[in-house]
Amino acid sequence: MRGQLPSQPSFASLISVETLIAADHPIRPIKRLCDEALRAMSGHFDEIYAAAGAPSIPPETLLKGKVLQAPYTVRRVRQLCARLQTDLLFRWFVDLPLDAAEFDASTFSKNQTRLLAHEVADLFFYEVVEVARRNGWVSEDHFSVDATLIEAWASLKSFKPKGAGHGPGSGNSWTDFKGEQRGNATHESNTDAEAKLVRKGPGKEARMCFAGHATMENRHGLCVLFEVQPAVGAPESAVAVDQAIELRNRGFKPKTNGGDKAYHTAEFVTGLRELGIVPHPALKAGRKTLRVVCTVAHAASQKVRKRIEDIFGWSKATGGVRQSRYRGVARTHAHGQYVVATWNLVRMAKLLLSGPPKGARA
Repeated sequence: MRGQLPSQPSFASLISVETLIAADHPIRPIKRLCDEALRAMSGHFDEIYAAAGAPSIPPETLLKGKVLQAPYTVRRVRQLCARLQTDLLFRWFVDLPLDAAEFDASTFSKNQTRLLAHEVADLFFYEVVEVARRNGWVSEDHFSVDATLIEAWASLKSFKPKGAGHGPGSGNSWTDFKGEQRGNATHESNTDAEAKLVRKGPGKEARMCFAGHATMENRHGLCVLFEVQPAVGAPESAVAVDQAIELRNRGFKPKTNGGDKAYHTAEFVTGLRELGIVPHPALKAGRKTLRVVCTVAHAASQKVRKRIEDIFGWSKATGGVRQSRYRGVARTHAHGQYVVATWNLVRMAKLLLSGPPKGARA
């Protein structure tokens, strides 16, 4: 029998959003792990918010919104607020009641300024890694390092001689760079002065970029350290040594550290050996003086270290870090921390549901 449309829709009903989310939905373990990390941050939130006055958007809601942006590829805060208005799953994830009004995009963005000033993104990333450590998913002694370029929100047209300023019509004027020698020493972007002109390799086009540096543990491929720095300055090998020191400060006991050929340098090899860490870089031809021995452990590190490309690939293709949405290193760094922390949550949720995959020894 054909059903009939109701003459008047119901204006009131009792419903639990919890029952509308499938019991085996992969977002459930992600929310559970995210809540565990946020509970550890409650004391820090009490310190950065005033005890009296009008209540603001809960910081847990702000961070959960950041987490949702990455796996669902929500590019802007305005799009996130629109999804909160119409998507029950989004409301359930950020603990927003059905009868509560969605947040205004400008208010949502202004509240994030406080989180940026108090380095909440770094703390959130740290607490996510601590959740993984408590569950035994993180190797304490074997790691891999790599770096990637993050395209800045600045065009080549904005890369002009230092002190040129913003003249009339300079916003999007016709520009001919033929025959002009341009470099970071004499030029800078009028849009983002912290973005640097670099190229990925010989024969590649030059772009305005930042540099993202990551350290991955080798057991399950989780990222334990991630930071964004200017693309010109400290080389990859120097940042990798600094991150190895940071691992020690956070209670890890690194024994080996693998990398690609960019890390087969005296700075990386010598720096790690001074810390008592065995360097496992991919070997460059003609650099025999560094004496990196190709042992079985070295071969295992070289096999496992390629997993770090999964972190960069997901963060760029799904998380939207291929090109920064923000100006400056600080805001790009915070955004990268949220996205890579979300990658960890997604990876940890898979481990929670299906158990760790069989792979190379960590």
